[in-house]
Amino acid sequence: MNGATAGDRHLDLGCGARPRNPYGRRRLYGVDLYRPQTDVDFEFAAANLALEPIPFASDLFGSVSAFDFIEHVPRVLNGREPNTTCFPFVRLMDEVWRVLAPGGLFYALTPCFPSAPAFMDPTHVNIITDRTHEYFCGEQPIARMYGFSGRFEVRLARWVIPEHSYTKTALTLKQSIARWRRERRGKMVYFLWELEAIKPGTGARRDV
Repeated sequence: MNGATAGDRHLDLGCGARPRNPYGRRRLYGVDLYRPQTDVDFEFAAANLALEPIPFASDLFGSVSAFDFIEHVPRVLNGREPNTTCFPFVRLMDEVWRVLAPGGLFYALTPCFPSAPAFMDPTHVNIITDRTHEYFCGEQPIARMYGFSGRFEVRLARWVIPEHSYTKTALTLKQSIARWRRERRGKMVYFLWELEAIKPGTGARRDV
């Protein structure tokens, strides 16, 4: 695509009118149900990611993000054939892995169990815990049993304050103390994944 490499491209899932770009990639892409009215310059594709694949080619992106999105993707739905089921969240994770280049990063921020906001929104149908990501990581991911064919490794998995999570700026002393107090009281709401896509060629790529 016009000489761009995977390291130039970032995809935001459930992007709305203002897609996030946590790694500051030069070329920004977004997927959502409908094309938004916006003055932001990015390439948009429409898709229902609970039912459809990500509408981009494999190995295209250096990074993919999902801000307040994966908790809306169902875990289990009835299949097309009688007495069958499908697993949309597992399939989405496979799709994220597919569109990432070797060594590409998946950045996901979501309300997490046991915080109340994880349950308050009635459209939160996929409750994430601080260990859910483990099903998709390691040499033999547990989610293989549900059809997951990819593989991630954990770069970061921790409780965060959202406004601090996607900036490279160091926290001030006041912010650090506030975060420590909130975490100590068990009042953290959001959990962050930064997962690396492990594929043939991972480790050899330097453009992601």
